[in-house]
Amino acid sequence: MLDRRQVVAGLVTGLGATALATLAPGELWAAAVKPDDGSALLVIDVQNCFLPGGSLAVKDGEQVVPIINKMAKSFANVVMTQDWHTPGHISFASVHSGKKPFETIDLAYGKQVLWPDHCVQGTDGASLSKDLAIPQAELIIRKGFHKDVDSYSAFTEADGKTSTGLAAYLKARNVKRVFVAGLATDFCVAWTALDARKTGFETYVVEDACRGIDTQGSLAKAWTDMAKAGVKRIQSSDIA
Repeated sequence: MLDRRQVVAGLVTGLGATALATLAPGELWAAAVKPDDGSALLVIDVQNCFLPGGSLAVKDGEQVVPIINKMAKSFANVVMTQDWHTPGHISFASVHSGKKPFETIDLAYGKQVLWPDHCVQGTDGASLSKDLAIPQAELIIRKGFHKDVDSYSAFTEADGKTSTGLAAYLKARNVKRVFVAGLATDFCVAWTALDARKTGFETYVVEDACRGIDTQGSLAKAWTDMAKAGVKRIQSSDIA
């Protein structure tokens, strides 16, 4: 696949049509973007349970931390999220007799992937990585604290209607664009990005500042869904 900057060069030199034809829908990116006062970085669930040694460790999850720290320096507005589950949360496989982690069941609000117990309130596993260095972060959104409903998105719980209040917070600060990074690409990052679009924000996912779980094709599906929704897929190097 052509590099995004090659596409830009192709447009300038009249080779744009050829370059564009090689891109999958939703993967076009025109140039570097400079965050302004109307931009916010959303750092999703960079918590110990999702890092090496954690109960739901995301492969190479620790690699996002230095990228996020560096990128965050370009943002005046930063919001972080924390999975914050009750003991015996409905999303835990241990609660459902005969079920194993990563199996899917039907709940009142739809399909639910079952997870190993993780990010239980007040435990070290639920703590944000000690290596995150974002002193200007303004807000931490805790999600998944209702025992009977999971919560991937930073905006809305898995029932699709219970709001975290993040959209109102960002709009009160005149934020128009959000950049999403963290863990995991195919779940909390993707759900956050999709809800950001539904809420009317221009939305970017910073691919190299995320890592995925990829269970049963979930990573490819997440990128496809985000592209269809108009989420822009960029790299940290695209942020000026």
